[in-house]
Amino acid sequence: MTVTEWITDIALVLIVFRQLREGRLDHKTFLLPLAIVAFVGYSYLDSVPTAGNDLVLIGALTAVGAVLGIAGGIYTRIRTLDGDLLIKAGAVSAVLWIAGMGARMGFQTWVEHGGGADDVARFSLAHHITSGQAWVTAFVLMAITEVVTRVATIYVRSRAVRTAPTRPVLGTTV
Repeated sequence: MTVTEWITDIALVLIVFRQLREGRLDHKTFLLPLAIVAFVGYSYLDSVPTAGNDLVLIGALTAVGAVLGIAGGIYTRIRTLDGDLLIKAGAVSAVLWIAGMGARMGFQTWVEHGGGADDVARFSLAHHITSGQAWVTAFVLMAITEVVTRVATIYVRSRAVRTAPTRPVLGTTV
């Protein structure tokens, strides 16, 4: 892994760690992770391999990213306080985020430094995955999809929280 890849992965993990403390939901909540994955997509998605079962691999890992992102967004608490929206990532959200990002980092480290290259080559041959670029594309799209679906889920949920009618507390008059 290059220094840029480590920095990018660590930055994405730190985004959720930052949200473990409740904070204001603002434009940075959405723009920072989207800017990071836009950079990642621009840097690593030169082409999408379509031969053999490359698209099956890409589709499967993209679906995993979507599931992790949506679940992470659902397990992020959003509430209003004095007219502001507040966000706090729950433990489940953080674990899902780290699992997704960590799986990609772990896989790449295992292939490059842990002797996994031969295992991946055998798996690829047996399952008609035609190139290393298919793996790169699959994991990059998994990460991008996880980020985008988490951000989108939080956005949709924040709109619902903001527009939800407030109910009077028991014992008070309206």
